[in-house]
Amino acid sequence: MKRGFIELMFLTTILAAGIPSQVSAAYNFGDYRSETLTTKAWESLKEGNLDAVLAYTNKCIELYAGQAKKMQSSLEGYPKGANDLIFSYWALNDVATSLFIQGEAYRKADKADQAKEAYRKVVNEFTYGQAWDPQGWFWKPAEAAKEKLAMLESGSKLDFGDYTSSFLTTQAWKALAENNVEAVLAYANKVLELYESKAKEMQGSLTEYPWESKEKIFTYWALNDVGTSLYIKGEALKKDGKNKESQEAYQKLVDEYFYAQCWDPKGWFWKPAEAAQQSLDEFGEI
Repeated sequence: MKRGFIELMFLTTILAAGIPSQVSAAYNFGDYRSETLTTKAWESLKEGNLDAVLAYTNKCIELYAGQAKKMQSSLEGYPKGANDLIFSYWALNDVATSLFIQGEAYRKADKADQAKEAYRKVVNEFTYGQAWDPQGWFWKPAEAAKEKLAMLESGSKLDFGDYTSSFLTTQAWKALAENNVEAVLAYANKVLELYESKAKEMQGSLTEYPWESKEKIFTYWALNDVGTSLYIKGEALKKDGKNKESQEAYQKLVDEYFYAQCWDPKGWFWKPAEAAQQSLDEFGEI
């Protein structure tokens, strides 16, 4: 995440003031930058370490919530434009993200009340924070938190995790294996909602399947995951006897995301659009 001199000066001021002088020996807060603390919180969330998540997120909130609130009060909507402009709201972005991570950690630990409290704080106090995804886009913690709150209130067991296309697509595969059509549709449609625009951009840049290397193919992540999600959607609907809807999903994949590829853990790529076309041909033979 790009940072400017303003953050450095702000950090120097709070360190000089001695705010973080009582450092827990159990956790390494590094340079105390909001980016560092948020990154460590994400890592701890992936490890399922609730105590560590709380240590890093609470430290970020302790140090930067005041600055984040000033940034929030200066806005009437989400900052738009160049990445550098959005990054300039670093405190707001990282405090909002830290609270979202807290909510996720509590939710995964079956502490629903605490999760709701964290999610609500994002929504109500740090609404316009944005989180940077390393794959090249910003997402909105407050909007994700609203969705998480609705799911908790309804008792839904869906887990959108960090909202990355890879996580959502993996969840769709798991739901397909469990014959849970409702969950497949939820995960696949979420991939489409978030990543379809980027996938179309990638598809439009190609005239053939990328082939140069495994790494090169993975750079078309949005196209690959949107195409794969449509294939999973088609498979789930076919298993559920909804042939018309299944064909629509397959046809959309063939028509709009033909150059998508899916990585098989056994060590190779396969082509969802070609598999979808085969299924469409089989429908024609029925």
